[in-house]
Amino acid sequence: MTLTLRFDDGTVRIVSDGDEGASTLAELAADCESLERDERSGGYRAPAYRYADLRAALDDRGVAYRDRVLDTEPLSLSTRYQLREYQQDALTAWHDAGDRGVVELPTGAGKTVLAIAAMAELGVPTLVVVPTIDLLEQWRRELEAEFDVPIGQFGGGKQRREAITVSTYDSAYLKADDVGGAFGFVVFDEVHHLGGEGYRGIARLLAAPARLGLTATFERPDGAHEAIVDLIGPRAYSLDPDDLAGDHLAEYEIRRIEVDLTSGEREAYEEAQETFVDYLKRSGISMNRGSDYRELVKRSGRDPEAREALLAKQRARRIVREADRKVDELGRLLDRHRDDRVIVFTASTDLVYRLSERYLLPAITNETGAAERREVLDRFRSGEYSRVVTANVLDEGVDVPDANVAVLLAGSGSEREFTQRLGRILRPTEDGPGALLYEVVSEETAEERVAERRR
Repeated sequence: MTLTLRFDDGTVRIVSDGDEGASTLAELAADCESLERDERSGGYRAPAYRYADLRAALDDRGVAYRDRVLDTEPLSLSTRYQLREYQQDALTAWHDAGDRGVVELPTGAGKTVLAIAAMAELGVPTLVVVPTIDLLEQWRRELEAEFDVPIGQFGGGKQRREAITVSTYDSAYLKADDVGGAFGFVVFDEVHHLGGEGYRGIARLLAAPARLGLTATFERPDGAHEAIVDLIGPRAYSLDPDDLAGDHLAEYEIRRIEVDLTSGEREAYEEAQETFVDYLKRSGISMNRGSDYRELVKRSGRDPEAREALLAKQRARRIVREADRKVDELGRLLDRHRDDRVIVFTASTDLVYRLSERYLLPAITNETGAAERREVLDRFRSGEYSRVVTANVLDEGVDVPDANVAVLLAGSGSEREFTQRLGRILRPTEDGPGALLYEVVSEETAEERVAERRR
């Protein structure tokens, strides 16, 4: 009896050359929900990401088989990095989980170093998947400096495959079907992105048995992290900023500053809130779940009152996020921290430009070109600029220079967003000051509840 495993179009096919093997396959299929009959070949097939599970099932039964799934050759890799104790603990936990799963570490804790160490230990062709061009370039530079092998790239205008390749999520989605058997190890940086319905196809189509997800914030409000567990494995190791503060990350403090609305802003805010709340009472929508907001948006397409309520909510939110006294308070904070490196976070592009003009701050928004963004960050890194203002662009996926003060003028209730923004100031500097994060909140408004929720 001989069984053979092959990769074909995003699936692993198992075929037998005899009746005994066919019987074994039928028994295996009865125990493995992912294995289904393949009428074309007369054998069975399973999604590519179940490859490791199928091998394990065959090994447990003591069944001999020929493995033709991966078209790879071993690599000789070494790294100069010396892992910190917690990084080694994380790597060991990942190995103990069968070389599968998610490692959750704060921004600045060295997740890239951990992945490079894993690559050196496994010594197999590896695909690294990242969410942005900035991270793609950052990873490529790091890998080129560390390993004496060509580094391939999918994305950023290049489509070149090498034994070690870096790809954006978008390019990996387009290429996964073609390269599903080319890599034995896949690293998903900012792995929470994999929970998006479209991106899940990347992990499904790759046969790579070794899978590592990296993130500072694994759980998603929509629960899609459960899909990630199925695709690459559970959370194998986790630390938060408090676990590393003082030893490997900067000590940090969070200060909340409350400012009142002006009389004109207060009147406009109360009027908008009343319109919004009154509609909720009449419609029976509680806004206790994300689906409630989606229902309101859906109704606004056909119900003029629902549309007015939605617009009122947006007006109220804009008033508290862009309050005049927040802008004044920022001026005082910038003056207080004139010798520090400061990142100012807002929730709207309009406010970024308003602050940039008033305080002569370099601005980065989603409208900022890649070359200009690099120039601003390079000048921030060199010290030519000591402060920068942004909306959501620097939350993740961009190599941000060290800063020690962050000012949150506005944001969502997302714990992920808050953790990512805090992480931007946690990289330790030798004999440097501790990190300080200011939350500036409009008093006696719904923004107070938003601030509590994200904390």
